[in-house]
Amino acid sequence: MRRLLSCAALCVALLPAAVMAQSVGDAAPAFDLPALSGGEQTHSLAQYRGQWLYLDFWASWCGPCRRSFPFMNSLRDKWPQLQILAVSVDANASAAQEFLQSNPAKFALALDAGGKLAAQYKLPGMPTSFLIDPQGRIVQRHAGFNEAHASKLEAQLQQIFPKGP
Repeated sequence: MRRLLSCAALCVALLPAAVMAQSVGDAAPAFDLPALSGGEQTHSLAQYRGQWLYLDFWASWCGPCRRSFPFMNSLRDKWPQLQILAVSVDANASAAQEFLQSNPAKFALALDAGGKLAAQYKLPGMPTSFLIDPQGRIVQRHAGFNEAHASKLEAQLQQIFPKGP
C-alpha cells in the first residue's frame, strides 16, 4: 500500500511537469545529492563536468527499471569512460536498497527522496534518462525503457566513443 501511495504521489507531482519536460539542448539542472549508500558522499552535476554522463531516474516500484539496470551495467562494461548516475526517487533509501538486492548496479547511485531534482528535470514518468555532454547540456532524453531506446543510445555512444573503451 505504501508503494502504491508513493507511486500515486509521484505521478501527481509529475503531472504538470510532463507538459514542459527538459529538452535536448537545454542546460542540465545542477544538483548535489547524497549517495544512496549513505554517509557523507554526494554526487553533483559539477563533478561530472568535462565528462559524458548518463543520468537515470528510477524507483523501486518501477517495472521497466528492472530491465534498465542490466542495460546500464552493460553500458558501464562497454564504455567505462561514460559516467552513469542512477537517481532513486524512492521516499526512503531502504526501498531502493531492497530493489538493488535483485538488481545490482555497477555504477554510481544517488537518492532524491524529496523528489526535488525529479521536479527540476520535469520527469514525465519512470524511468527517465538523460545523456549529458561534457559542457552540461542535454543531448538525449528518454522516458521509459525499451529496446528501441537502448539501440538509439548505443548508436549515439558509438559515435561519441568510436574506438570503444
